[in-house]
Amino acid sequence: MKFSLGPILYFWPKQQVMDFYREAADSDVEHVYLGETVCSKRRELKLDDYLQIAHMLREAGKKVTLSTMTLLEAPAELRELGKYCDNGEFDVEANDVSAIGLLQEQGLNFTAGPAINIYNHQSLRRLIDMGMNRWVAPFELSRDWLQDILQQKVIESVRDCFDVEVFSFGHMPLAWSGRCFTARSENRPKDQCELCCIKYPEGREVKSQEGQQVFVLNGIQTQSGTRYNLINQLPSMQGLVDIVRISPQPQGTFDWLQRFRNNTDGEQPVKLGSKESNGYWLQLAGLATA
Repeated sequence: MKFSLGPILYFWPKQQVMDFYREAADSDVEHVYLGETVCSKRRELKLDDYLQIAHMLREAGKKVTLSTMTLLEAPAELRELGKYCDNGEFDVEANDVSAIGLLQEQGLNFTAGPAINIYNHQSLRRLIDMGMNRWVAPFELSRDWLQDILQQKVIESVRDCFDVEVFSFGHMPLAWSGRCFTARSENRPKDQCELCCIKYPEGREVKSQEGQQVFVLNGIQTQSGTRYNLINQLPSMQGLVDIVRISPQPQGTFDWLQRFRNNTDGEQPVKLGSKESNGYWLQLAGLATA
């Protein structure tokens, strides 16, 4: 079982991003994803910056994948998507079907990101035939559902052609919108947001009237209020999951990476906090912890 660092989902200053990836280069993580997947207005880093980081990580022995935007809203974003797909050096994680189309036209293999809705073996086999060599399962897919898909004959026959990756740590992206919820929370229109989400390196909490944290606002992205944490489910992934994804956090990411490694076989379980959950994997309510 290998581990990956997903793309940074929040808007961090450039120096913080550079420092994070320098630490990633010194870590023992095997796979690293780079790129802005949430909002094209977040321009602290451009594609050339990500490519520079990608070269540094590759020299450190990491497998690097460029991640594309999840919601495309303008011609300029399509042009930028084309540059990612045409980079000529690094694999691409497609978070929108348009990216799959561009990559297939060039005969390039690709990773299907978790925002691509694949819930059955027919859809999965279709993408495999189109060139998918890694599948990041949707956030809400349970272990039993995943196992059922992978045991279908049309998938078993090509199982050695692709890796299965599971989002296992971090606030889960649940939805994307044409509106910016972080800007709205500050009474700003989206076009005059002044990039206010940079003030919230972990997103902005949303609580119910009862005081329960139910969501996290991250620009146009709505995330789960609880932090998804499958550290104690790693033994149940053995033989099923190839790569475990950890979503970068402002603090403690590499400490958690080590904890995950230490508990691969269930030898060092971790007691989850009140703001953590693992329900989806166990086929329970998403907010549940078991």
